[in-house]
Amino acid sequence: MALIAPRVAPALPAEDALAMQRALDGGTDITVFVDGTVHRLPPQARDAVVDLLARFSRGEAVTVSSVEEMLTTSKAAELAGISHTYLRNMTDRGEIPVEYRGTHRRIRLAAIMAWLEGQKKKQAAAAAAGEASETGTSDGESGQ
Repeated sequence: MALIAPRVAPALPAEDALAMQRALDGGTDITVFVDGTVHRLPPQARDAVVDLLARFSRGEAVTVSSVEEMLTTSKAAELAGISHTYLRNMTDRGEIPVEYRGTHRRIRLAAIMAWLEGQKKKQAAAAAAGEASETGTSDGESGQ
């Protein structure tokens, strides 16, 4: 399967981003029209479209590209934002499952996405723990 080159879209102007943010806040119904016909998106597609729109609403530039199901270690590392060596070490330790095609490692897209989700949860938990310890410290100081 040939992949289409990534498409980079610049950030929206501030007023357009704000209008998009207002439209997304509290909205749960996302309707897509193609040539005047209404289409209901499957959950994965809906979530991807909402994520794309949310990024635009925050004034972010966005890159859209295709990703194959089975990734080389280089592509998987690029997608995860880590070095190729670090990823290989994680597969050696069994932290990310790997399949071999001859001597070449291949990693499922779902495995990288699951690892990234786990990283987000760890960061959120660490941030919450940091806020809790800061709150506890400031409360103790104000009580003196």
